Amino acid sequence: MRNILVPLEDSEALPAVLEAAYLVALRFSSYIEILHVRPMLTGIMAAGMEGGFAATPHMEEAFEQEENERSRRAWDTFEAFRSKKHLPRSETLAPTDHPTVGWLEEVSPGTGVIGNRGRIFDLTVVGRPLRGRPTPSIGTLEAALFESGHPVLIAPPTPPSQLGENITISWNGSPETARTVTFALPLLAGAKHVHVLAIEEGMVPGPRARDLVEYMLRRGIDASAVEAKCDDRSIGAAILDEATKLGTDLLIKGAFTHSRLRQLIFGGPTSHILANAEIPVFMAH
Repeated sequence: MRNILVPLEDSEALPAVLEAAYLVALRFSSYIEILHVRPMLTGIMAAGMEGGFAATPHMEEAFEQEENERSRRAWDTFEAFRSKKHLPRSETLAPTDHPTVGWLEEVSPGTGVIGNRGRIFDLTVVGRPLRGRPTPSIGTLEAALFESGHPVLIAPPTPPSQLGENITISWNGSPETARTVTFALPLLAGAKHVHVLAIEEGMVPGPRARDLVEYMLRRGIDASAVEAKCDDRSIGAAILDEATKLGTDLLIKGAFTHSRLRQLIFGGPTSHILANAEIPVFMAH
C-alpha cells in the first residue's frame, strides 16, 4: 500500500483520518496525497436556469471568497500535519524508505473526483460519518468505496493509537468479503495476530471461518477462528462487540450493495458498523 489518498474534509474526525493514514504510511513507507476538492457554483447556476433566477456577480464573488478561505484552511491543515509528522514532500516517483506527502487541489461539482482519483491509489482514507454532522460526508465515503475500485479505510472519530497489529476479519463466507480480504493482505501479513470472526446468523453458503484460517496459515499469517452467535444483538452489534472483546485495532469488513439503480444501499450489519464503530474499518466493494 504505497499510495494513499486522503480527501480533506473539514470535520472533527479529520485528526483521526490523518492519523490513520499516517499509521498505514509508516508501515509501507507510503506516499500520502492530500486531496482538497473545491466545489463549483453548479448548483446555483442550475437553480438560475430552472427556478427563474440567475447567480448574480455578488453571489459569485461571495462564493469565491468563501471557497478561497476554505482552501486556505485546508492548506494550513495540510502544512500542520506535514510539520507535526515531519513528512517530507514527495519529490520522486521512485519508492522511498519513509513516508512522504503531497497536495492536490481539484475543482469539481461533486464527489466524483474522489472515486476517479482513488482508482490509482492502493487505499483511500475517509472519516466515519457522524450523526447530525454534514462532514465526514457519506457522499465522500460512497464515492471512494463504489467508484475507486480500491479499498477504503474508515477512521473512527477518535484518532487511533495503533492500527493493524491485532486485526479482526468479519467473515461471512461471501465473495464480497473474500475480495476485501484479498485487498487487505498487505496489512494482514504485517499483523501480530488475525482473528477470523464468524457470526453464525450472518453466514452465507461458502467457506467457514476455519477454512479462511487455513488459508491464512499457509500464507504465514498467524490467525485463529472465533465463532459467536447474535443472542439478543443485531449482527452488526455482535460484530463490534466481539471485535472489542478481541482487542481489535482494525476491522476488515466487506461492503454490500443490493441495487444497481442506487449508488449505495448498505446492508444492516454494515450500516450499524458505519454508525457505531470506534475502531478503524477496512472495507471494499
